[in-house]
Amino acid sequence: MSSALPWYLLLLPLISAGVIVLLTRRSGTVSSFVSVGAAVGSFVCSCLVFVSPATSAFELSWIDLRPLFHVPLGLVLDQLSKTMLVLVTGIGALIHIYSLGYMADDAGKSRYFASLSLFMFSMLGIVLANNFVMMFIFWELVGVSSYLLIGHWFERDSAADAANKAFLTNRIGDFGFMIGILMVWSATGSVVFDQVAGNMGAITAHPGYLTAAALLIFCGAAGKSAQFPLHVWLPDAMEGPTPISALIHAATMVAAGVYMLVRVGFLVQASSQALTIIAWIGTITAVMAGLIATQQNDIKRILAYSTLSQLGYMVMAVGLASGEAAMFHLFTHAFFKALLFLGAGSIIIMLHHEQNIWRMGGLAHRLRITFVTFLIGTLALIGCPPFSGFFSKDAILALAYEKNTAIFALALFTAFLTAFYMLRLVFVVFLGQPRSEHAQHGKESPLVMSGPLLLLAAPASLGGFGFFARRFLNVPRADEGSHIVPILATAAMLLGVIIAFVLYRKRETDPIDIGILRRRFYFDEFYGWLIGVTQELLAKISGFFDRWILDAVGVRGASTATWGLGAMLRLLQVGNIEGYAFIFGLGIVGLVYFTVFR
Repeated sequence: MSSALPWYLLLLPLISAGVIVLLTRRSGTVSSFVSVGAAVGSFVCSCLVFVSPATSAFELSWIDLRPLFHVPLGLVLDQLSKTMLVLVTGIGALIHIYSLGYMADDAGKSRYFASLSLFMFSMLGIVLANNFVMMFIFWELVGVSSYLLIGHWFERDSAADAANKAFLTNRIGDFGFMIGILMVWSATGSVVFDQVAGNMGAITAHPGYLTAAALLIFCGAAGKSAQFPLHVWLPDAMEGPTPISALIHAATMVAAGVYMLVRVGFLVQASSQALTIIAWIGTITAVMAGLIATQQNDIKRILAYSTLSQLGYMVMAVGLASGEAAMFHLFTHAFFKALLFLGAGSIIIMLHHEQNIWRMGGLAHRLRITFVTFLIGTLALIGCPPFSGFFSKDAILALAYEKNTAIFALALFTAFLTAFYMLRLVFVVFLGQPRSEHAQHGKESPLVMSGPLLLLAAPASLGGFGFFARRFLNVPRADEGSHIVPILATAAMLLGVIIAFVLYRKRETDPIDIGILRRRFYFDEFYGWLIGVTQELLAKISGFFDRWILDAVGVRGASTATWGLGAMLRLLQVGNIEGYAFIFGLGIVGLVYFTVFR
């Protein structure tokens, strides 16, 4: 039974999706409880697996072309995957429960919960896969299910466009991921993680090949975890229902990229060049997203850019050769970011889907539970001691302090930005006077929505939780020379809080207007221009090829040649017996000549 338990927790969400689509799709209420039941069941199974000493589940042979190619259906059960299982199913179950309230009146409730169950199945598959092929299949399933969820309200053009943008942007990264997998298999002869790790000598003997393979695999993580320059899809993904934003940003889709990099750390850490590039991409993403967040007015977009920035920290840690520090921050971030997004959802639903922070205000007295829990999530996010985020962010800053001074300086600046834009958000939304009629009459969410907020606030607020997670994930301690890091980090955080307080306390409008940040460094406009130019160029090339190659040479050329040959043959069909006899005679003469003289 114990060896089958991981398969149960994996398949329960898939069974739920199938039951909803085939049997209960006409009843949104029944569908929602089927999905919630499957999520809670997977969480219970994950807890049992977590405390179990088992290190593997039973394995099936899937593609067996040995010695050339072999892909098993196998699951990996180590400390990393067990921790992720509890994280994904725990937060996923809370978001399922929260969705009962948030999506109560939605016309597409059955479709929503079916897609939600498929999404959970896909993410759990990534966590449990013991080989590249299985992981890649589940990787693509995450892309499909996220497309369905982001575009849930597809009747809105913005939601449909956001779903397409997320799907297509991720395909760019996934193409590189696929090429990287093929390169690893070509060099090592296997796609199973343990076997690849055991045969790394075959690939480390060729440093250039190793670096290329590692960076191509990183492309997949850059897409899923929205790293520069493939970051543009994540803010637009806010067009989906807020519980989906919480799930994507907390413990599933964006976490998949970081988890994958840590899972294949034996490959990534073998190339110092790849590590340097990964570290700097994470750093650039963290700073860029932090700057953009300071000038956003949509509450969900502010949190989305916050996610981008924190993912940059995690990728930075991977590039600094510490998968443990990356997973530590992923672990604590999942709780406080899910808390913040669900808190934002509570605000949005109570204000009749208002998302502009400048049309809120004065909500601290009307949404007390939401305010307190949102504040706890904010303090954890900005790294305020003794909240859990302080410990995980400190681990990454200490790592950067020891290994790269420039990255440390930029990471510290990002910590300042995080405190600034998050306290700006808190001051504008919860303090001051209401700026709209809905804000004047806002009231607290029902228990089905506020309950998950209270449950998530506990791990986000407990500093001991962060310390325990650090010990459990075996995050190395910083050396004695970096004791100044917590002091600098706390100073940067306090500076951001003070500036936000001075600028935004009792403000009715934003005193700062930086166009380039408000327009997100014009990345969307640049990509739009690039796609337009590329499409125009490809259209011209395609038109030339179609007109002058396919049509002129292929179609018209073949027809002209056929017509000419027919015209020549018509000359031989003169309809005259003497003419035929003459042609026959020429044929005899030619035959005699070639027979006798050749």
